[in-house]
Amino acid sequence: MPTPAITQSNVETLVTIFGGSGFLGRHIVRALAKRGYRIRVAVRRPDLAGHLQPLGRVGQIHPVQANLRYPASVQAAARGADVVINLVGILFERGRQTFEAVHADGPGLVAEAAAHVGARMIHVSAIGADKDSPALYARTKAFGEEAVRAAHPSAIIFRPSIVFGPEDDFFNRFAAIARLSPALPLIGGGETLFQPVFVGDVAAAIAKAVAGEAKPDTVYELGGPDVRTFRQLMEFVLETTERHRLLVPVPFALAHLQACFLQYMPEPLLTPDQVRLLKTDNVVSEEAKREGRTLQGLGIDAHAYTAIVPSYLWRFRKNGQFRGRTA
Repeated sequence: MPTPAITQSNVETLVTIFGGSGFLGRHIVRALAKRGYRIRVAVRRPDLAGHLQPLGRVGQIHPVQANLRYPASVQAAARGADVVINLVGILFERGRQTFEAVHADGPGLVAEAAAHVGARMIHVSAIGADKDSPALYARTKAFGEEAVRAAHPSAIIFRPSIVFGPEDDFFNRFAAIARLSPALPLIGGGETLFQPVFVGDVAAAIAKAVAGEAKPDTVYELGGPDVRTFRQLMEFVLETTERHRLLVPVPFALAHLQACFLQYMPEPLLTPDQVRLLKTDNVVSEEAKREGRTLQGLGIDAHAYTAIVPSYLWRFRKNGQFRGRTA
């Protein structure tokens, strides 16, 4: 892939990224840094965001402190920005980090701050965001989108399916479980559909939005080229890691009961809300395809998970990279 051109306008553009130190955030920071933008990364712990600075030139990437629960810190982080991006999200609730605070209330505060300084607004939500969803995660994602549009009507919203890449929390997690467990659970029979999207493609889409190549007041749905069931993805994990494990169908009711206990782990393997979320397919809608609100509509050729995931799951094989794949 050719190195993106750096223009004078890019160098003069300041982009504030809320939640920019996480998995998706570091790829977005890298993509924008390559294009020459000045980047302010707003995070709760700037002292833990030093890993981002080598992604750009000296002084190009600057971490600052901000917390979505404190509006003054949000406003300070947005001050002087030309573009504001919100990536903040959680997979499970802990203490004051609730879905309501992070997914529903936080995005509105960020959008208000962006509107106040005259910056363009980009918000990353999730496929499945729905005010009528049985899952609180999906409901609060929808409320967050609504708050963003109310505060900043021209905002661009991206809804990715499950995002994969070297540091992902999907393929890596199940490969790690397969290394220790004799079986992998197929919640609800493993029939839920997913459309895994490469983190680099999501970053490229957001970079295009920053460059003004995406439509304002539009919700984009981002998915990869392949739609697969949860069972098929687990079979792929086992094949790639050369592990022979049982795939055990678990009814939703039983999974919910197990999740009631698992949710109290420091990093839960499963929560009741995630079980409810798995009852709905996680794929790009036909409407988004027809209207060009997809990666393809942005001129991005999506990468297949089968071409990339093996490059980082090899470490879960018994002998790592020093053993060829078996027939």
